[in-house]
Amino acid sequence: MKILMLHADHIEWEPKKKAIKSAEETEKKVYRVEEALVVFSAVEKVDEQNPENVIEKTAENVKKNLEQLKVEKVVVYPYAHLSPDLSNPQVALKVLKGLEEKLKADGLDVWRAPFGWYKAFEIKCKGHPLSELSREILPEGVEKVSKATVSVDEEYDPKKLLREISKSKLDRENLKENDHRILGQRLDLFSFNEVAPGMVFWHHKGLIIYNELVDFWRQEHRKAGYQEISTPMILDRKLWQISGHWEKYKENIFLTKYEDRAFAVKPMNCPGGMLVFKAKSKSYRDLPLRVGELGIVHRQELSGVLTGLFRVIKFTQDDAHIFCTEEQLEDEIVAIMDLVDRFYRKFGFTYHVELSTRPEKRIGDEKIWDKAEKALEDVLKKKNMNYKINEGDGAFYGPKIDFHIKDSMGRTWQCATIQLDFAMPERFELEYTGEDNMPHRPVMLHRVIYGSLERFIGILLEHLSGNLPVWLSPVQVRVLSFTEKNRESAEAFYRRLEERGIRAELDASDNTVEYKVRDAELQKIPYIVVIGNKEEEAGTIAVRSRGKKGVEYGVSPDKFIENVLSEIKERK
Repeated sequence: MKILMLHADHIEWEPKKKAIKSAEETEKKVYRVEEALVVFSAVEKVDEQNPENVIEKTAENVKKNLEQLKVEKVVVYPYAHLSPDLSNPQVALKVLKGLEEKLKADGLDVWRAPFGWYKAFEIKCKGHPLSELSREILPEGVEKVSKATVSVDEEYDPKKLLREISKSKLDRENLKENDHRILGQRLDLFSFNEVAPGMVFWHHKGLIIYNELVDFWRQEHRKAGYQEISTPMILDRKLWQISGHWEKYKENIFLTKYEDRAFAVKPMNCPGGMLVFKAKSKSYRDLPLRVGELGIVHRQELSGVLTGLFRVIKFTQDDAHIFCTEEQLEDEIVAIMDLVDRFYRKFGFTYHVELSTRPEKRIGDEKIWDKAEKALEDVLKKKNMNYKINEGDGAFYGPKIDFHIKDSMGRTWQCATIQLDFAMPERFELEYTGEDNMPHRPVMLHRVIYGSLERFIGILLEHLSGNLPVWLSPVQVRVLSFTEKNRESAEAFYRRLEERGIRAELDASDNTVEYKVRDAELQKIPYIVVIGNKEEEAGTIAVRSRGKKGVEYGVSPDKFIENVLSEIKERK
C-alpha cells in the first residue's frame, strides 16, 4: 500500500461521477474537513496477500504521525494515482474500510472519501517539515523486489530496454495551455524520463533560464555580503542524526553505503553549512557570517505525487545560513526581508507574510522559544508588516517567517522563509570567541528566497504564460529574412547581435514571412526583426515587440541593439 500523508488546514471534495460500476453509494455534495491529516491511499496487488496486516501497519504509521502533529482528525482518501499496480476494487475497499474502522476504534475523528468516484478536491497543505510524508507499506513477510537488479551475467535485450524507457509522454488532457509542463515541451525547456523519476532534464533553453536566475542570485548576494559555498551531496548518516533530521526525514532520504559506512544523499543543506562554520575558529569580528549555497538536494517521493517542476525528487535550494550574535539578529532579519522584497518585485510578485510559531513537537527550552518568537515579531512590527500568526507551524528547531507569493491566476505559493534557530548551533557546538576572550554560542538564521529553483521556474512560467522578460528569455531576438534575396543582410545583423552578447536566432528559411513571424510568436520571443528590400536600402530594420500591436518600421539597428542591451543589463 502506498500512502501520502498531508497535514492540511482544510480539504474539500465533491463526488462527480462513478469511475467504476462497484463504486460506493454517496451523496453528491461538497464535503469539507478542517485541520486534519489527509491520508491519500492506493491499495496494491501485493496487499492482497495479507490485507489485515496492511491495515495494521498503515494504521500504526498514521497514528505515529498524528501523535507528532497533535491532530485528531483523519481523512482517508482513495487516490489510485499513487500506484500503477492497483489491487482489485473489492480488496481495496475492504482495506480502506478496515483502516477507517481501526482508526475510529482508537478514538479518532475519521472521515473517508468515497471509493470508486471521480472527485473534485481542494487542499491547503501546511508548510512545516512533517506536513508531507509518503510511505510504502508491504504485508508482513513480503520483501520489495527491485526490478532494476541485474546480475553481471544476466542476459538483456538493449532494444527492449530502450522501448521501456521511451514510454514517458505528457498527458495533456487535463492541463491548461499555460501549464508549465506544456510550455516546457513547446518551448523546448526541459523534459522528464522514467529513468530518473522526479528529476529534471534541462534542455539548452531551459538551462539558460536556470543559469540567469542563478546569476541574478549570485549578484544580489555578493552585494548583500554573502559568501558562496558548496558542500558534498553524500554525507555520513551520523551528521543527520546530530542535526535531528534523521528522526524526522529518514523515510524520505536516499541511503547508500561506502566501506561499510552508512551515507545519506542530502535532503537539505543545513548540516553541511555547520561544518563549514566549524572548520576554522571564529571570533566576534567574523560575525555576522552570511554563507549561501545553491545546493542540490534529493528527497524520496512516491511517483504518483510528482508534478512537473512543482514537486520533484532532485532540486536546487538557494539556501543561506547566517551566523550572528543576538545583538545583530534584528538587523540581519531586516536585511533578509529587504532582499526577499527586492527579488519578488523584480518578478512582479506580490506576497503576504505569516509568522509560524512553536509546534507541539519541538526541541529547545521554552524561554528560548519565547525569545525567538519575540525577535521575529518585533522585526515584523518594526517594518509595519501586515502578517498572520500561524500557530504551531514553526520548524522543530525554531519559529519562522514565511512569504507567500501570489501569481497572475490568484494562486499563492510559499517560497521564501526565514527560520530562527538557537537549537542547531547547540547541537553542533558552534562557538566564536567574544570581546571578553570567552567562548560564545552564535545564533543562526536559515533562509531561502526562490525555495526550490525548479519550482520557482514552474511558477514563473505559469505566472507569465511563458512570456519571460528579455533578460530571462532563452532567445531574446529572432531575425527573419523577408525573401531569399535578404538572407545575407539578415545573417549579418544576426552576427552583430551574437557578437554583442544578445541571444539571437536566425530564420532564413524559404517559409513565408507570416509563417516565420507566427512561429517566433509561438516561441514567446520578445523581439522579432524582419529585414526586407526596403530595410536593406535604408539601412534600417522592422521590429515586432512581444505584447505590442503592429510593426515598427525604420528602426536604427544600432539604437535597437543598445535598447536591448539596456533591458538585459537592467534585467527588464
